[in-house]
Amino acid sequence: MSDEVLIKVDNVSKKFCRTLKRSLWYGIQDVTSEILCRQGGQDELRPGEFWATNDVSFELRRGECLGLIGRNGAGKTTLLRMLNGLIKPDKGQIEMCGRVGSLIALGAGFNPVLTGRENIYVNGSVLGLRKREIDSKLEEIIDFAEIEEFVDSPVQTYSSGMQVRLGFAVATALEPDVLLLDEVLAVGDAAFRNKCYNRIGERRKKTGVILVSHNMDQVGQFCNRVVVLSRGKSIFDGDSVGGIGAYGNLSTCDDDSDVQVFENIKFPIFNVKIKLAESRVMYGEEVKFRIDIYSEQVVSKTTLKIVFYDQQHHPCMEWNSAKVGCETSLKKGKNTFQIDLGPMIVKTGKYRLSVVLNDEFDIAMLVWSYKKHEIFIDGITNSGPTMVLNSNLKRCTDKNT
Repeated sequence: MSDEVLIKVDNVSKKFCRTLKRSLWYGIQDVTSEILCRQGGQDELRPGEFWATNDVSFELRRGECLGLIGRNGAGKTTLLRMLNGLIKPDKGQIEMCGRVGSLIALGAGFNPVLTGRENIYVNGSVLGLRKREIDSKLEEIIDFAEIEEFVDSPVQTYSSGMQVRLGFAVATALEPDVLLLDEVLAVGDAAFRNKCYNRIGERRKKTGVILVSHNMDQVGQFCNRVVVLSRGKSIFDGDSVGGIGAYGNLSTCDDDSDVQVFENIKFPIFNVKIKLAESRVMYGEEVKFRIDIYSEQVVSKTTLKIVFYDQQHHPCMEWNSAKVGCETSLKKGKNTFQIDLGPMIVKTGKYRLSVVLNDEFDIAMLVWSYKKHEIFIDGITNSGPTMVLNSNLKRCTDKNT
């Protein structure tokens, strides 16, 4: 890694207004103040304003890949837009060295009326390249983007995946000194994403990269430094392992009011109680919990399912009583199930649990507890793929009390 600093962000802040009418009025005031060289009021929030980024500082050196992570609304995209020159900070200073290639929004930098080929030349010209330099890279860009048949069609006819492929190909093939990448890479298919990450690895020796992602596997694999943002502030700046851990801890502290949580029961079930033994367990330990199900009549055969959801609220693990041969029939009255799942060989972070009890036909949900309970796995921040729980069942007993 070189000691050459390509980006220096010094106490940068940016504020926005929540309402359009007031935002336009504040904009007029700010432009007037700038014309008259007045600097007062920049440190204060006016009614309806909030800090999208607040006193953020870091440096990016050549050969470094910096992961910029945080929850939605943390200020990551705002910071990337300031680095790319699309908006300017209200406070602080940004210093950039060399050419900047960016992919921070789907279709950004493309004229939809122009063809793919014409947009390649326009983007190259913006980066300061001469026509013969762009000519030498043209075939490489078209080949990498896999749009040979459509390169002379207007970009507005491209699918979102084609736009991402072309945008990434242009941003990396023109060999910028700084490469800014937002979550738009998630739009592409798996094969193309793999090509992109290989290209990032090739360019890292000569380029400084800032990668915004919610995929901690990608961050752990490519980034040697991580900056974690929360509510516009930088709360961590260090190695990737520590940064991913800080992001996981952040998820347990932030407000989860946007997560839909509910619990439904259906006849003959009239009550259900689910209790976790521990809300936080170490990597490699078991998750233990007890389920009390109250039924008004005998149910000869049921299927109990437990689904784990990751920090992006995607289902990532499932245990199914039918697949492991565990009997979960119900008698009239109280039925108690003591479940031990593990060992938990999974990534550090918070997981939400859904518990489902299906009828004998595995269709109707007699019990559906959706993301009502959560557990935090602690200890390892960058393990391999998550396990399949139904291959790690240790004990499932039916205690009729």
